[in-house]
Amino acid sequence: MLVLAVFFAVLGAASNAAGTAFQRKAASEVEQGGGWRLLRELAHKPVWLLGIAGVVGAALFQALALVNGPLALVQPVFVLELPFALLIGVPLLHRRLPREGWWAVAAVVVGLVVVLGAAAPTGARTDAPMTRWIPVLVGCLGMMAVAVVASRVNRSPLFRAAALGGAAAVGNALTAALLKSATGTLADDGFTAFLATWQTYGFALTGVAAVLLLENALQAGPLAASQPALTIGDASVSLLLGVVVFEESVRGGWWVVPELAGVALIAWGVRELTRAVPHLRDLTG
Repeated sequence: MLVLAVFFAVLGAASNAAGTAFQRKAASEVEQGGGWRLLRELAHKPVWLLGIAGVVGAALFQALALVNGPLALVQPVFVLELPFALLIGVPLLHRRLPREGWWAVAAVVVGLVVVLGAAAPTGARTDAPMTRWIPVLVGCLGMMAVAVVASRVNRSPLFRAAALGGAAAVGNALTAALLKSATGTLADDGFTAFLATWQTYGFALTGVAAVLLLENALQAGPLAASQPALTIGDASVSLLLGVVVFEESVRGGWWVVPELAGVALIAWGVRELTRAVPHLRDLTG
C-alpha cells in the first residue's frame, strides 16, 4: 500500500509540474490584474487550460495516493514537482540546465529520501472528529487570509510572491487533508456518502482558492520567491496536518537529526533550482 502511495504521489508531482509550467506561461502573459479578474483573463488562454488539465490529473493521482498512504508521506513527495517542472520544461523549450542545476535536482531527491526514510510516516485513519477539524480550519484559513492581507500592504514583488506562495502552500495542504478524508469516505461508504460529506465540498473550495493564490503568486514576483514558500510550506503543513488531524506518527528522538539534514538539502536544492531558471542555456549555444 505504501509503495502504491509513493508511486501515485510521484505521478501526481509530475502531472502538477506540467500543469504549473503551463499556468506560469499563461500568467506571465497577463500584464495587470489580480483575483477573479486574473482568473477570467487566464480562462481565455488555451495554454492555461492545458495547465488546469495537468492540475486535475495531479488531483486524481493525489487522491489515489492518499487512499493508499498517510498524508505525512504523500504530500512531501510533491517537493519533486520543481525538479519535474525543469526536467519536463527544459527539453520542450530547447534549453539545457547548468551543472549546478543538476546538483540541485540531486539534492532535492536525496533530501526527500532521507526525510521520508528517517521520519517513516505511518497511519491509516481517514476520518477525524470536528473537534480536530475546527481548529485546523480556523488556523489554516486564518493564515491564508493574513498572507493575502500582508501581500496587499507590502507592495514588494519579492514579499508578495513569497506571501502568496505561502498562502497557496497552506491551501494545498488543507485541500489534501480534506481530500484524504473525502476519498476515505468514498472508499468505505460509496459515492452517495462521498457526496453527502462536507469534506468533499471543502476540498473543492480550498482547491480553487489555492489555485487562485498560486496564479497571483506567479504573477506577483519572481519564481525564486514563490516556489520555495510553496514547496517547503506544502510539505511542512501537510506533515503537521497528518499528525494533528489523522493521528499519523513520525519518528522522533535522534531521527530528528537526519530529518533536519534532509530538509536542509531540499531547501538548498529548491533555492538553487529557482536561481538556475533564469540561466537556462539554449541547446544550440
